Amino acid sequence: MLKLAVTGAGGRMGRRIVALAHGRDFEVVAALEASGNLSLGQDAGVLAGLGMIGVAVSEDVSGKPEVMIDFSLPLGTLRWAKYCGENLVPLVVGTTGLTEQQKQILRETAQKTAVLMGANMSLGVNLLFKLAEEVAGKLSNDYDIEVVETHHRFKRDAPSGTALEMARRMAAARQWPWPDCMVHGREGKESLRRENTIGMHAVRGGDIVGEHSIVFSALGETVELRHQAHSRDTFVRGALHAAQWLVQQEPGMYSMFDVLGL
Repeated sequence: MLKLAVTGAGGRMGRRIVALAHGRDFEVVAALEASGNLSLGQDAGVLAGLGMIGVAVSEDVSGKPEVMIDFSLPLGTLRWAKYCGENLVPLVVGTTGLTEQQKQILRETAQKTAVLMGANMSLGVNLLFKLAEEVAGKLSNDYDIEVVETHHRFKRDAPSGTALEMARRMAAARQWPWPDCMVHGREGKESLRRENTIGMHAVRGGDIVGEHSIVFSALGETVELRHQAHSRDTFVRGALHAAQWLVQQEPGMYSMFDVLGL
């Protein structure tokens, strides 16, 4: 079994990673959280609903992990990237909301160890990335593009990293300037749609796991691509699959496209 470190272990995603990983293909040897987190000191297995596994949530890495999965916050991701670069531990990053400067730090880490950065770990979503890019490239500019993403009330960043990645790929397919081609919502009496733009709309409410819709609409017809995540376990299973794949790779920057051969 692979020795696994899980960051954000007290959060919703972290707990599910521990629950689905430990005792199967992985042994969770480190459960990590930021200073002041209420889960610090608690057994990670108990938090995940597994019962005692003998691994307390901590601020520091223990147990010599062979791979790390990070679903934390951007500043936390940078801290764990530093650790992974110094200790040559492959790193799977599912954290969203990273700035370009922060992504550059991950690229520098990838010169020392394998790093996989994914806006979304779901197989279905990654197929949707590919389809969105192809449809945007095949349909003419007469087809307006609108993206609507819906998530739970607790999500911090907007738009979602998934929605931004979809939009970025579609902009590249149409050779539109990125990110200048994006329009975030509309308001007011003079809000007519501009040509060669991608409308982006973020909805937050309740406990919705994640929904993404892409609308291509022209005069006379509409094409829509849509993905719904019914459970966070979809992302967890994708991240665990990515971790198993990543430990076999040389240092470098990878994506879920590499994992899935897309």
